[in-house]
Amino acid sequence: MGKVLVTGADGFIGSHVVEALLAKGQDVRAFVQYNSFGTWGWLDSLIADQKAAFEVVAGDVRDANSVREAMRGCTAVIHLAALIAIPYSYQAPQSYIDTNINGTLNVLQAARDLGVERMVHTSTSEVYGTAQYVPIDERHPLVGQSPYSASKIGADQMALAFHASFATPVVTIRPFNTYGPRQSARAVIPTIIMQVAAGHTRIRLGSLSPTRDFSFVADTARGLICGIEAPASAVVGQTINLGSNFEISIGDSVAMIGAVMGVNIVIEQDGQRLRPQGSEVERLWSDNSLARERLGWVPHYAGLDGLRRGLSETAEWFGNPSHLNLYKADRYVV
Repeated sequence: MGKVLVTGADGFIGSHVVEALLAKGQDVRAFVQYNSFGTWGWLDSLIADQKAAFEVVAGDVRDANSVREAMRGCTAVIHLAALIAIPYSYQAPQSYIDTNINGTLNVLQAARDLGVERMVHTSTSEVYGTAQYVPIDERHPLVGQSPYSASKIGADQMALAFHASFATPVVTIRPFNTYGPRQSARAVIPTIIMQVAAGHTRIRLGSLSPTRDFSFVADTARGLICGIEAPASAVVGQTINLGSNFEISIGDSVAMIGAVMGVNIVIEQDGQRLRPQGSEVERLWSDNSLARERLGWVPHYAGLDGLRRGLSETAEWFGNPSHLNLYKADRYVV
């Protein structure tokens, strides 16, 4: 590919995608959200040599012209810019429509008008809602159990509509629950690890019974990049799950984190961390056979052993005081 635009490059997964592309020698343009501090989010944590290897453009995915100018001259796009915090979507649903649906529309319009050769649109396993059968394949019904998931369903359908209507070369990649270094504290794994790393053995959590299919961020980044590298005939117009084909409850995940970090964790249920009744996704478990077939992708951190390795690497990162100090371990982040 020529130059690759990564939207949301300043975020958790986006920064890992940029790093992985650079490791492959790819020409990268990183689209980060404008702010008056001139910061690049997690891209600021990259070493100087890495920062010199890619171009950064600041803007806002909600602004069509900003997106178009950032995309000009690029042959491929990996679209990650989104609002992702489920609890905040209960408080500010309009912002999720503006960013996730209208922002995706802006990226699709620019990709169509500029003749981009491949666009990877990033979805989420939350669009499935609680599993109606397992493992969940791409034919599973879509159920919006939160304003966040509803906004992502809208974005996914817009991507499919652009392919059907205008032959826009879009592939939708649907990661299951990604975790790893740099993740937001609003996600369950960093919430647990961060509290333990800060010296707490009694940690505050919401529901422990839901199951998740956790995917280490290196696997997710690699899968997204496969979306621009795979043959068009195999992936364009497709929606493809990225998951470990493995489920584990939140409660069992806590026990594994405790074992990895050498701590006996005592859980205190925190009511503000519970989703509203009817909104909790109780079970997620990915069928990743289409990713294996179409992308040539397999998870390197699969199963219990893979999860244990990924948790160990994540705990090591959060255990670094310079990283932990970037978080508020004593506060629930919505």
